[in-house]
This record gives sequence, C-alpha cells and structure tokens, in this order.
Amino acid sequence: MKAGLVQKEPQILARWQNDKIYQNIRQKSKGAAPFVLHDGPPYANGHIHIGHALNKILKDMIVKYKTMKGFDALYIPGWDCHGLPIEHQLLKDMKATKSDFDTLVFRKKAHEYAMKFVDIQREEFKRLGIFAQWDDPYLTLSPHYEYWILKSLAQLTQKGFVYRSLKPVNWCFSCETALAEAEVEHENKESPAVYVKFQVENPEIFSLPTDKKVSLLIWTTTPWTLLANVAVAVHPEFNYGVFGVNDEFIIMEKSRANDILAQKAPGAKITLPSTFFKGKDLTKLTYVHPFGKKEHCPVVTADYVTNEDGTGLVHTAPGHGQDDFQTGLRYNLPILMPVNSKGVFTEEGAPFNGQFVFKANDQIIANLQDRGLLFANEKINHSYPHCWRCKNPIIFRATEQWFLSIDHINLRSQLREVIEDEVEWIPSAGRERILGMVNTRPDWCLSRQRLWGVPIPALSCQGCKGEQKLFVEVIEHVANLVRKHGSDIWFEKDVKDLLPAGFKCPDCGAHDFQKAQDILDVWFDSGVSHQAVFHEMIKSPLPADLYLEGSDQHRGWFQSSLIPSVAIDKKAPYKQVLTHGFVVDGAGRKMSKSLGNVVKPQEIMDTYGAEVLRLWVAASSYNEDVRVSKEIIDRLVDAYRKIRNTLRYLLGNLHGFEPDKHIVEYGKILELDRWALNRLARTIEAMDQGYERYDFVQVFKTVYSFCNEDLSSIYLDILKDRLYTCPAYSEERLSAQTVLYYILDALTRILAPVMSFTVEEVLEFSPKRSSVKHGSVHELSWALVDKRWNAPELEEKFKVLLDMRGFVLKALDEQRKSGKIGSGLQAKVVILTASNRDFQYFSSFKDILASIFIVSQVELKQVASVAAGLSEYFSQTEVQIYPADGIKCARCWNWRTDVGQSSAHPTLCARCTGIVEHKENT
Repeated sequence: MKAGLVQKEPQILARWQNDKIYQNIRQKSKGAAPFVLHDGPPYANGHIHIGHALNKILKDMIVKYKTMKGFDALYIPGWDCHGLPIEHQLLKDMKATKSDFDTLVFRKKAHEYAMKFVDIQREEFKRLGIFAQWDDPYLTLSPHYEYWILKSLAQLTQKGFVYRSLKPVNWCFSCETALAEAEVEHENKESPAVYVKFQVENPEIFSLPTDKKVSLLIWTTTPWTLLANVAVAVHPEFNYGVFGVNDEFIIMEKSRANDILAQKAPGAKITLPSTFFKGKDLTKLTYVHPFGKKEHCPVVTADYVTNEDGTGLVHTAPGHGQDDFQTGLRYNLPILMPVNSKGVFTEEGAPFNGQFVFKANDQIIANLQDRGLLFANEKINHSYPHCWRCKNPIIFRATEQWFLSIDHINLRSQLREVIEDEVEWIPSAGRERILGMVNTRPDWCLSRQRLWGVPIPALSCQGCKGEQKLFVEVIEHVANLVRKHGSDIWFEKDVKDLLPAGFKCPDCGAHDFQKAQDILDVWFDSGVSHQAVFHEMIKSPLPADLYLEGSDQHRGWFQSSLIPSVAIDKKAPYKQVLTHGFVVDGAGRKMSKSLGNVVKPQEIMDTYGAEVLRLWVAASSYNEDVRVSKEIIDRLVDAYRKIRNTLRYLLGNLHGFEPDKHIVEYGKILELDRWALNRLARTIEAMDQGYERYDFVQVFKTVYSFCNEDLSSIYLDILKDRLYTCPAYSEERLSAQTVLYYILDALTRILAPVMSFTVEEVLEFSPKRSSVKHGSVHELSWALVDKRWNAPELEEKFKVLLDMRGFVLKALDEQRKSGKIGSGLQAKVVILTASNRDFQYFSSFKDILASIFIVSQVELKQVASVAAGLSEYFSQTEVQIYPADGIKCARCWNWRTDVGQSSAHPTLCARCTGIVEHKENT
C-alpha cells in the first residue's frame, strides 16, 4: 500500500525516455485517423503553477485516451515567448526599465530569459507524466514561427483588414504601451467623483436671464480628463430642466434632479422649472471649456447616455474613451491629448503639466472649487480597468496605432456565424459568452510600444510627410528575411537592407523610408499559431479537433485565434472548444501570496507524487472553479489508495496464472464470475462515454465505484474462499482468475490516461499473453468488451440476491456487536420465507449462498408465515443468525461438522482434507 510515488515516478519517466515510448507510440499511430488537440501556449516567464497543471493534465488525459482508441493523436506543446509578460518579468528581476537598455541588448536578454523558462517548464510538465512532442515544440520566438506571424499579417493587410488610425486605446502608463482587451482586468479602485458646472455661453436661446450664470451639470470619476473635454453629450429623448439653485441655474436630466439636489445641495434655495426640454433641443447651446482649452464647446446627442446615474449629461473627451471617440467622429470633434506615454500632463495640459494624471486630480478639483465650477465632490469605489501584467490602473489615451478591423467585409457577422454553426462549445454556455464579447468588441489594436516581440514592418515614407504605411510586398520580404535570420534583423539592419530590390512608395514614388519601431501584440503571435503549426509543422488542414483552455480565454486566445482564421481561411480554427475554471483554495477564494493560500504543484508532487495531482484533476468538475487544499488532496490520497489496493489484490490473486494456458472459455465460467464480467462491461462502456464527453468526473466516479463497490465490497469479498482454498488449478478457481485477469487488463487500460504511472507499475507485474508485445501500458489499445459479457439478465438475477446480502450483512454486524459471534464465518444464516417466489429464487443459489454472505452455513426454510419481513420487497422473508454448527477448519476457517474425519489431518474439514491429500499425492 505504500506506493512510493515520489521515488518511483522519476524512475518510470526515465524508462519512458530510455525506451523511447512516445516515439514508439507516434510510429504505431502513423496512418491512423488524426486527432489534433492544439495547445494554447503558456508564457515562458516563470515556473508552472497549479492552473498550468490542471490544464496540461486535462489535455494529456484526452490525448492518451484518443491514442488508445486508435487515433493519431499528435500533441505539439507550445510556448508564448514574446511580449509584455516576459518583458515585464525580466525587467522586474533586473530591477530596470526598458529605457536602461539598447534594444538589441535587451532582446538578447529576453530571448535567453524565455528559453530558460521554456526548458524549466518543459521538465515540470514532463514530471506530471505529460506525453508530448517535447523535443520539437512550437515557440513563438523561433524564426520559422515568426515567419508565419508576418505572413499572416501580410495576408490580412492584403485583404484590407489592417489600418492605422488615431484612436483611444487601453494604455498602461507603467508599461508605456497600448493593451488589447484581453490584457485588461477589472479590479476595485477608489476614485474622486465630481459634479462640475460648464457655463453656458448663450442662455438667451431658452429665454433664460443673462444676468445670472446658467451651467450644464456633468458628473465624472476622471477629473483629469476634463482638460481634454470638447463637448457634452445628452440623450436626444430624455427630458432636461433648468433648475434654480440659489442665485444660479443648472441644467440636468429631470429624473436625476431630485436625488442630486437633495444630496449635493442640502439647504439650497431650489427653483423648479415650469417646462422641460428634450435633449435634442439642447444642441443649440454652447458652453465655456472648464480650462479654456477650446472655444464654443457644443452640446451633442448620444444614445449611450443613461439616467441611471450621473446627471444625464456626459462630459466628452474623444481622446480618452471609445464611446467619446465615436461621438467625436460623428460630430467631427477635435481630439485633445495633453497626456504623454507615462501618464503625465504635457505642456498642453497646463497648468498641470509635469504632473501624473491621477495625482493631479486633487489639484484639478481644488482649481475648479476656487473658480466656482465645482458643484459637489465625493469618493466612490468602483470597478476600474487594470493592466493584467503590472496590476496598475490604466487610462484611455488616443494614439496612432495599427488596428485589425472587425467589421471589414462583414467579418463580425462571419465570426458570429462560425461561433453558432461550426463550433461545439463545452460547456455550452461558452457559446453565448464569446458571442457577447464578439458582438461588442472594438477593432483589435495590433501595435505595441515595447522592445520584445515581432516588429511590425511598417515604413514612414518621407515623401508622404512621414506617414506610416504597411506594404504587403515589404511584409512578405521581411518575413523571408526573418525566417532565415530571426526577427532581430529588423533592428540590426538599415532600412535599405530590409526592402525588396528597387522598392518605391507606390503612392508618391519616393524611396526614402524610416523603420517603425512598434511590435505586434503578443496575442497576435499566439493567435496565428494555427497558421504556423498546421500549415508547416503538421501539414494538416484546419480546423483542429479541440482547443482546451481556461474560461478567461473566451476574451483571449479563443478570439485571437478565431479572428485571423476566419479572416484568412474563412473557417474556425477549431471544431470543439473546452473551457475549465480557475483553481481556487478550499474556501473558493482566489489564490494570492498575500492570503498565503497558494498551492504549488511542485509541493504536491514532492509530497504525494504527480499521480495524486492527476487524480485530483480527474475528480474535479472543471465546469466551475476547481478547489484545491490539503484536505482535498488528502481525500484524493485515500481514493488513490483504495484503487491501488484493488489493483494489488488482483495482482496478488493472479500469481501463477498464465493467460495462454489458464483462461477459461466463457461458456465454462461460473455464473457469479459472469455477473462480474457484465459489471466490467458496464464500467468500460461508462468510462468510454466519460472520456468521449470529456466528463472526467464521471470517469473517476465510475472507476472508483467499480473498485470500491462492485469489486472490493462484493465480488472480491465473495471470492476469497474460492481463491484461497480451492486447488490452484481447479475449474472453479481458474474461472475466478480468468475474470480477475480480464478485470485487471481492462483497469490497466482504462485507467492509463489518468493514473499513468500506477498502471505502468501494474503492467510490470501483470500476467501477459504471449501475443501482446509492448514496452509500456501507453502502447496498448483501449479495453474491448466481449459481446458475451453483456448479460443484463444476470444483472437482474443477482440484483435481488445482492439486495438480500445487504440485510444479511447488517444482521451479522448486529450479532457481532452484541458479542454473540466473532467473524461472519462463525455464523449460520437461516432464511425463513413464506413466499414461494423467494424460496424458489434462493434455492437457485443454494450452492453459493454461504459464499455470497461469507458465512459457514446457510439454511433455507419455507414456513407458513414470518414475524417481520425484511423490506417491502422481502415482506414475507426474514433472516435469523445463529452460531455455526461444528468446529473451525484450520485451513479454510469455515465452521464444519466434518472437521477431523481424517486421522492424518485432524484439524481439517473433509473438503480441505481432499485438497491437501491430492496436492501431497501430486
């Protein structure tokens, strides 16, 4: 029972490597129907965590199952080696910033750093027992992969999907780069919320007094963006009123006025308006910019304005928000951008120039207060976007970036059709989740202002006033150079050495260019992995059979893969998408160092072995967040021991059994043993269904129930007398051993995807047919079910007897607790029945009833009536327990009346005497 997994598993891993087991599996699978699970690449920026273990073990169980089912299940692991995750971690380790390094020097260090953790993670994944093409993975930094990144960019550019524009994007001032939607996470943040008065320039339009101040009242949680204000947006159909507050007038939405005035202007003299205006009527007004950055600011309409919070008037800064930007396009509004890449106000942000925007909020509020423009001020806690890598809050900032259009040639509609019609989402809720995201997502910002990644081979044409452009011919030429030399060549060579011979700007005819310095979004790197892996590495058409990642990838890799695949190949890159939840602690809390609840897979492996970690994955419902704790792992250790003990019992009782010589034909197998084969057939089928549906909880429960209930509690318990006391090669013992052999062989196969190490150890000691040649359990095929094993009639026949067994065992236990008997073999069971049905039924099992109940004797008596029936079904049958007749046989431990009949063996019963004497004579 002491598995010694921590010591044994590395030995098994070494054997797999020395014997080239994975290579043998690949060779054996050649020519079979393919099954491709395409790997979502983890970042090569640290040791693996428990979420990595969950993900890779799930994948490994599927690939191993598909391999055993006869598929060519090639699994190529990948690593994401570029981008901010690696750059950020490297700079953090070096306690430096990107400006501290020459570009090429830093890129060399980043390459070394990424490769270091590729090697570390590769060994950590191997330790989990994962089978994969480890010697030839896909790496996003390899030249041939970078070639496909640029080739994909060229194809998308040629099809018109890629464009350059000034737009507000998610901007991390700490990392100094644009961020994609998938690189933003929302956390709580305290922000100042201010109500600000924008003074109306032309109140006479509404016949308002010109001798008193009339203001539009806006509400914002980002006071620093007021410097970039160019308009106020109202809803065209909402009702707005001019409310008197002491000696001035304030315009706000009707339904919001009562709450705002009561809470923010208590004690003020309020004059209610006699008439109200539609929002669209307010567009005749103009107002004074709160910081004098623009003259005659307009009022515009927008449908996104709500009356659920705020004032019904929205301060609009097209440079700092997507909705604002779209409004700016519609009304041809200017974009003011007084903030630089570090989140600091420039000269255009005077009088706050040189200040970080968040820190400037207090001074901005004070300034508004001093000038009489601040109506109210408070602090609120709200959900706010943060950088997924550095964890700092971000800003929205308009910059010139490269984008992929989601609506070009109806791409968004095509994406929706593919999501709904071509892909199976597991669980099904994934379909609606990704549909909602695709419906509302903005164009994809492809460019990043970082050092470590694949360069966007854009050119600033001096003949076109320095305008940045992408030329398909140039991208393809650079792609070929990158394939030979790697992407560093863009930074190493002069621009003239990177262009096709004789290349000129097709727009102006000039040939004076400068290289752009932006790199591609790392999500684009991994998003086109299907191009690199399928077109080049495995030379197989899309789609992949399965993508399997965490549920956060609906907004990440699943989208970044889907968009270029549909745009380039007009199809989804995957047939099925399976998502799993996050790993949380035993209380359901997110793991964090501050809480001290982080569980590392290395610690579990060092204490229990990888097998227990694999069993934890199989036993956990991945449709929701997956819990792990010491208590949960301890329960899995107990489950592992029960399964292992069943396997040990089977092995122990197959000692000396040679399948080629001793297997009993099905027709000669005893009825109870055939019942066990029927249960085995049901188990194999249920396991097959579980694996096929990726329902690993069913897989675990099925095999655990079979081992713990069908085998340990029933069949193996009943078999003990036959296995331990019958002659070694008697028909009844060989019948049992034949079934034990079939059970062990099947368990070895159906457990292989989950308990990959244990069943390898089991196979080493298992009886083997001479016709089966293999070096590893993982070279075996899936367990087959002999059609004759399917015996529902036996299932039905034994069901009543096994139900009766439960009542008998309970009665025996009560007698044992009262001290009337010791073990069950000291008992005699008397079945009294007034039912002819029950009498005939139990009579058909007369020869095995004692074995079924594990007692020395069973008497069956038909009586006129019984005192109390056992149950509704056994209403006319009762059970009585008495001490067994005779004395105990020293060999079989049964109490028998024929013990001592032989003077040569005075302690043995007649059955055991015959067995022993036969053995002595042979």
